[in-house]
Amino acid sequence: MTVPRPELTGDYDIDPEHSRLGFVARHAMITKVRGSFKKFEGWLHIDGTDPTRSSGYVRIDAASIDTGSSARDEHLRSNDFFDLANYPDIVFHTSKVEPIGEVRVKVTGDLTVKGVTHPVTIEVEYTGPVVDPFGNTRIGIEAFGTISRKDWNLAWNAPLEMGGVLVGDTITLEIDLSAVKRV
Repeated sequence: MTVPRPELTGDYDIDPEHSRLGFVARHAMITKVRGSFKKFEGWLHIDGTDPTRSSGYVRIDAASIDTGSSARDEHLRSNDFFDLANYPDIVFHTSKVEPIGEVRVKVTGDLTVKGVTHPVTIEVEYTGPVVDPFGNTRIGIEAFGTISRKDWNLAWNAPLEMGGVLVGDTITLEIDLSAVKRV
């Protein structure tokens, strides 16, 4: 049962300087590569009394991908993966919010990558609110989920000599957002 949290209610702008939209992919079947997108914007509407009336939107500049390897990042920007010449943005817009605890919700939304849209469900935990040293009310959002990159036609791969493939299909999403309440 969800405990009402009216102090969370309001409209918020995501603060990209204090947020991270990250992901993890299996590389060569033996290790994990972590990355993130550096440029994005979005908003949240939080209803602390009835979380089912909450919503959100995020637009990501796909060119801002950063995995710590400029060669890998350029490959990810190519037609083999994100095809930035034709699809510069990645967009997520919520369609359903379900409470699963006092500070946790299950968020379902439409994720559009490379012109393909599929529903994605992630678990979200709220932290805050707090008032920062500049008088802004902030909340934090921590979210995790997994997707199959093939669902969005991000299917490029290379076979490995001893079996398996270079890039794993399952992508783990790691999202940490700081959002500032609109006055």
